[in-house]
Amino acid sequence: MSTLGAQEEAGFPQPRRFTRYPADMRINAEVFRPSGTVTLWGRSSEIGEDGIGGTLTEEVQPGEVVSMEITLPMTNQSMRFRALVRYRIGLRHGFEFLALTQEQRDHLRRVCEVLASTL
Repeated sequence: MSTLGAQEEAGFPQPRRFTRYPADMRINAEVFRPSGTVTLWGRSSEIGEDGIGGTLTEEVQPGEVVSMEITLPMTNQSMRFRALVRYRIGLRHGFEFLALTQEQRDHLRRVCEVLASTL
């Protein structure tokens, strides 16, 4: 199933603002819930200038906000940010980045440009 198909099934029929590119990297995530903080990890499958998709060790519900840390491919630079869970299919999740700094946007844009050139 394509990523767009997953979005449509999850109730998000809008096309993406930015293209997603295949990218395999570790994701460390924290979910803040009334019962306490849950720490998860996983692997990404794709990244774009506005979000990331990947599989986590536990389900996170659409609408929840997570704090994430990833190491961007080709830069070895660690990046921390907040992200909104846009959809979930099993352990596979789609996240939209929230409140990125200009520096983070610039790093993501450069990584996506390099990933696009490798396709």
